[in-house]
Amino acid sequence: MTTQYFEHPLNEKTRIYLRVEALLHQLDVSSRFSDELQHLNFFRGLFDLLEIFEQIQLKSELAKDIEKQRLTYRTWLNVEGVDQEMLQSILLEIDQAHSELMSAERFGQSLKEDRFLSAIRQRFNLPGGSCCFDLPALHHWLHLPCENKQQDARNWLESLSSLSNALKLWLRLTRATGHFQPRVAQSAFFQSDAEEANILRLNIPMHYSVYPMISGHKNRFAIKFIEFKTGQAYADDVEFQLAVCC
Repeated sequence: MTTQYFEHPLNEKTRIYLRVEALLHQLDVSSRFSDELQHLNFFRGLFDLLEIFEQIQLKSELAKDIEKQRLTYRTWLNVEGVDQEMLQSILLEIDQAHSELMSAERFGQSLKEDRFLSAIRQRFNLPGGSCCFDLPALHHWLHLPCENKQQDARNWLESLSSLSNALKLWLRLTRATGHFQPRVAQSAFFQSDAEEANILRLNIPMHYSVYPMISGHKNRFAIKFIEFKTGQAYADDVEFQLAVCC
């Protein structure tokens, strides 16, 4: 059965984490510059990240969340039935990610100080502002050998490696706390409690041709399924799978 996968954050911090994850993936893919327009996705993703860094102290928030995970996993040390070898491996990952995070510069600092990025950032976000007459410096950079551009991208992304490693770890461990369970949305509506949850994960069979509209917070949520073709509430029951991740 073909299914579609959705995720929904249940608090604002996790919402930002998922956006940053998506932007980091966008940067990773577009940094290969496999076609002549990939630079648009790359620089837009990079500048979107800088906007987020300027709005929230992401480094300190992520460090606190990694530390919470470390304390949680340490409570399982020497507990009967827990795979201690796997637990030690996870704790080692957490220790390393936290250490790298604490020793890293403020996220985006070196990017903001980069002369070339600073020169193109402001006008790049104008509608159509990446034209050669708006950004001659970018136009020159685009004519450099592909190897030079890829090396520049690697240098820029290297300053984000501690963020990427810590965020991937936090999200991986958070997602692992939830297990998919079959659920039925009667008349396409489902609601439930979710104590201190961070993320909802849904698998929905494609044959329903619906998408979820989700509202809620860390303690309670509601899901309403919308028919794609009409944009109206689906009328029948929907069987789907749901994981609540804390």
